[in-house]
This record gives sequence, C-alpha cells and structure tokens, in this order.
Amino acid sequence: MPVKGLALGIAEAGVRKAKRKDLLVMRFAEGAAVAGVFTQNRFCAAPVILCKEHLALERPLRALVVNTGNANAGTGDDGLARARQTCAELAALLGCESSQVLPFSTGVIMEPLPVERIVAALPRALADCREDNWARAAESIMTTDTVPKARSRRITLGGKSVTVTGMAKGAGMIHPDMATMLGFVATDAAVSREALQRMLNQAAAGSFNRITVDGDTSTNDSFVLIATGAAGTQTIVDERHPDYAALAETVAEVAVWLAQAIIRDGEGATKFITVQVEGGKSEEECTRVAFAIAHSPLVKTAFFASDPNLGRLLCAIGNAGIPDFDVGRVQLHLGDVLVAKDGGRNPAYREEDGQRVMKQSEITVRVELARGSAQTTVWTCDLSHDYVSINADYRS
Repeated sequence: MPVKGLALGIAEAGVRKAKRKDLLVMRFAEGAAVAGVFTQNRFCAAPVILCKEHLALERPLRALVVNTGNANAGTGDDGLARARQTCAELAALLGCESSQVLPFSTGVIMEPLPVERIVAALPRALADCREDNWARAAESIMTTDTVPKARSRRITLGGKSVTVTGMAKGAGMIHPDMATMLGFVATDAAVSREALQRMLNQAAAGSFNRITVDGDTSTNDSFVLIATGAAGTQTIVDERHPDYAALAETVAEVAVWLAQAIIRDGEGATKFITVQVEGGKSEEECTRVAFAIAHSPLVKTAFFASDPNLGRLLCAIGNAGIPDFDVGRVQLHLGDVLVAKDGGRNPAYREEDGQRVMKQSEITVRVELARGSAQTTVWTCDLSHDYVSINADYRS
C-alpha cells in the first residue's frame, strides 16, 4: 500500500547487466524523519560510511538512492568518492544538499562502482517516481533473490488511518549485525527522529538480527525506517506517547515478516527452520545457543537431507560456550517429538518420528535449558547443493 509523502522511481542503469531494473530512487516529503541501523562488519561499504555521516548531521533528509549489481565495498577512497558523486548528482536534480541524500548499494564486492551509468539513469528514475511503486521497487533491489519481498499494514492512530509498508532484499551472506540485506520500511505517521530510531532498534533486534542463512555478515547490510508525517497524526515524540506502542508493534510485525521472507528465499533453501531456546539465565545465552544450532553446517545439511542425525543438534548446543552449563537438564524437541530428555536420548524416541518431522518444509527446534526464564527465537534454513552452486557462479 502507498505511504503518503513518499514516492519511488525505478530505472535500468545497466550497473552490471543490461535491461534490468537496478536503480531505485525514493523521495521523501519535507519534514520526514529517517533512522537507520547498519552492518557491524568493519569492512563496511562506502555507502554505509556515507549514510552514517549524513544521518549524524541530523539534517532533514530528502531522498535515498539504491543500486544493485555492485556493492561499492572494498573500494577505498575511490568508492567513497563515487558514492558522494551519486549523492551530489541526485541532490542537484532535487534542489537539495548532497548530505540530504542516503546512498545504498548491493552486489559484487571490490569492483569500482559505475557511477556514470547511475548518474545517467537518475533522471529516468525521478520521472518514474510515484507513491504506488512499491512492488516494482522491491524487484529493483533484488540480487540473488528469487522473489521480491514487500509487506504492508494499515492501522488507526488518533482516529487517522496510517500505513506501514516495507520491502527488503537478501538471500545469502545473511547473519545478524545486521542480518547482503537491505531493508526499507516507511510510515506516514509523524514520529520524531529520536523515537523513530528507538522504534527501529527494537524492530531490528527482533527481526533482521534474528535470522541467519550462512553465518556471514555482509559489508552492506542496512535497515532504514522513514516517517513522513503526511497522514496528519500527532507527532510521537517518545515511548510515553499513547500511539507509540501500536506503531512500534506494526513496524516490528512488518520487519519480522520481511526477515522471515529472506530466510524462506535463502540461497538454495528448501526448509524454513525456527529455533526456539527457552529456560536460559539471560536472553544473550539463549541467543548463543540458538545461533550455535542455526549456524552449524552439519545441522543444516542434515535438515536438507531429512536425516534425523540429531546428535548434531546436541553437539551444537554444547558448542555454544555457556559457562556452568549442566547438559543433564537439557530437553530437545523436534517439532512435536521429544528427542532428548535430561541430556540424553529420550527412551521413547523413535527414528521414524524424527524423520517424519525432518521431511516437513517448516520445522521447529525447541531447546529447554532449565537455567532460568529467558528465551529467544531465531530463524534459519537448510544448506543445500544449490547454495554452493549459486555462490560459485555468482559473478558469472
């Protein structure tokens, strides 16, 4: 659904391949608030560096620009100069300062950004700008994705209808901090920049930072939340505002749906796996256990083969590095099947029951640690032959 005060335009710039939608421009209404969170990879891409710089200035932002096919990462000072040129050229077309533009790139790392092709296509992208362009925009940011990922919700705040719409791309090199993914969510509610950043941090913690395809954190991961204020609602200035919780919940719901869509579209994935860990002393240790399972190549290949070689799950739990961990209290469930009881094989467990669950396309692994009341959930997928093929052929 369109978000008032925000227009999207798409063009074919030929960044890496001809006749492909690979350039997106998103224009904001004056007064829009923008917040962002970015990859923790120290080799972060030039556009990530520039986005952080521009956001830190706390100036009103007017647009963002996204290119696919080239990540502009591992490109040094030249990459920064090309990202700055992209911002400057778009700013000149919009009549604003270059610091009021946020750049994003995704694609192949360590290759020069063909900025001249992007600049040449910017007028076409601007001419295409309209509020109802979300579906085409979601297609334009894809790389190895097989399907576009977009989600929309509508709620009522203070008697006014408010829209929350988001899109994301990502299928491989997916791991938290951030979860190559790009995510953009927008609302026409009015929100202060400070409240928006808090809302974004909360949404990221429960969505994009809870997914993993292969354990690799990309150089370009970015998640941006935009509030245009065009719906005419009262401005949400902090968490005490009566509308904060409802809007934050809706933003989080959209973010979770997009994050899960990335896992469902994981490179070569055939199964969607939910890992629930409960009974921990802290959420942090529950998260460590969950990702120890979700990152394990042995676990992920067993899921692909539908092989209930479930000792691999216990091995992963033991590798999580939890101090003072009494494995004799662990219970392990695979779907509706109790596999391990009190740290060992459940006497009633039958291999055919485990295989029945392993053959399903959506599987839940639940671990009880019996150490406290903390819990967490992460989402992952299996690891297939196609994952290797896709990444071996990526630059071909």
